Amino acid sequence: MRTSQLPAEQFPALTALHGIAHGFTLRVPGIEMTNDKAEVLARLDSVHREIRSAHGVGSAPFITAQQVHGRRIGVVDSPITEDKCFEECDGLITNQRGVCLGIYVADCCAVYLVDPTHSAIGLVHSGKKGTELNVVGSAIESMMNQFGSRASDLVVQLSPCIRPPHYELNFAGTIVQQCRDLGVTKLYDCGVCTACDLDRYYSYRAEKGRTGRMLAFLAAT
Repeated sequence: MRTSQLPAEQFPALTALHGIAHGFTLRVPGIEMTNDKAEVLARLDSVHREIRSAHGVGSAPFITAQQVHGRRIGVVDSPITEDKCFEECDGLITNQRGVCLGIYVADCCAVYLVDPTHSAIGLVHSGKKGTELNVVGSAIESMMNQFGSRASDLVVQLSPCIRPPHYELNFAGTIVQQCRDLGVTKLYDCGVCTACDLDRYYSYRAEKGRTGRMLAFLAAT
């Protein structure tokens, strides 16, 4: 598969920001899926690396989270040269340039946070449980405390995720309200349901667990 054909999409609100690299990978043809998340990620890894490289962040330290449906946030506030996975975390924030944050989803929402004023970014995994725990709010408050961010300066983008009628809860709507309650005004939701288009997206619920993962990635370059 040529790099120019690798499946990923971008969001206009983030593309418009100077010095921000981002993407949301799509379904990768020809890769056998399984119920085992670790195996799925291993099979997708080389393609995801190529996609990150195509967006100029392939050689950047890659920071991920264990993603346990909680509200803990991993913080990178000093230079880092190696890949790192934060245990028992569902959100990542950093004020370091040249660091690529990554979150994997397959119905849950990846929430991108960018503070252009303080050159800080965040990426959050928020599904049903995480939304109930307000993990996005936790990440925004961590950016405020760690980097001096203000909610009114943040640009927030919601990725495709599962939505009614394919899911009984509209947790994307709850995430939007949680952000507004904190004072976020630059808020964007793509409005796309992952379960509605299985040619383009993976869906854990629609595919009964035997599915892949989309990678949301974000970096300040």
